[in-house]
Amino acid sequence: MVAKKIEGIVPVMITPFTEAGDIDYAGLERLIEWYIAKGSDALFAVCQSSEMAFLSLAEREALAKFVVRQAAGRVPVVVSGHVSDDPHGQLEELLVAANSGADGVVLVTNHLDPKNRGTAALRGNLKWLLDQLPKDMPLGLYECPAPYRRLLSDDELKFCIDSGRFVLLKDVSCDLATVKRRVALAAGTPFAILNANAAIAYDAMKAGSRGFNGVFTNFHPDLYKWLYTSGTKHPALADEVATFLVLAALSEAFGYPVLAKMYHQRIGTFASIKSRTITFDVRERFWALDAILDKVVSGTEAMRAKIAAL
Repeated sequence: MVAKKIEGIVPVMITPFTEAGDIDYAGLERLIEWYIAKGSDALFAVCQSSEMAFLSLAEREALAKFVVRQAAGRVPVVVSGHVSDDPHGQLEELLVAANSGADGVVLVTNHLDPKNRGTAALRGNLKWLLDQLPKDMPLGLYECPAPYRRLLSDDELKFCIDSGRFVLLKDVSCDLATVKRRVALAAGTPFAILNANAAIAYDAMKAGSRGFNGVFTNFHPDLYKWLYTSGTKHPALADEVATFLVLAALSEAFGYPVLAKMYHQRIGTFASIKSRTITFDVRERFWALDAILDKVVSGTEAMRAKIAAL
């Protein structure tokens, strides 16, 4: 397989469910079309935002294949579904991802070192998996914060870059200095550092992060795309847009991914806000949640209007 570039704005896809709790494939089709229409450069399917730990292996397989089929080569698709700690379970689910037709398979760093024992454990587990996985399948790395955030050391990251097997890191360091250091480590290689933290998104882009891979790509991927492609040409407006994006992203704490599903319910992407991750009533727990979402929506439209007026 010829590796495609996985960079730019790469939404972490949410999974719509019916009220009965099944995957809503009609809604998912509309969601994929929305991502692409809003300028997404690639899609990250069966990830944390997709509620991958709450999907059966058969559901993860079906979800990955559906996204690949619907994207139809218009944008690259990478897939994870890497939720197991047992090495043989990991191999099974990663092979399922590899056989989905995706353009890359993303490995979760905490499952490479499930007991947080350090570099020797991570490299040993990783080498075993690399020996089993298809040699021509481009791979990615994801510092998923659940069940715990396992950041890569510089030496671990360099090992992965030097292997030639990896094409991206979803960086969850949430630290600009770390992003800059990682960008330097990957310089001159096809390996893309994709920051996932909205607070440093624009600064990370200017420092060499090849796009953005955070959860608010489920609300306004086009605004991140404009920052990435045109922000430096319009510095005053870029600073205004970047500030809005930081403040909007603070609402992630209020019941995401249900909050994103509320947004897509509003715009007609799908009907239900059902989630397997969030089983409580978000409106009861987070008072005035709809009012918060109102401001995110109106702010998004205001920023879009200012960009359109340039």
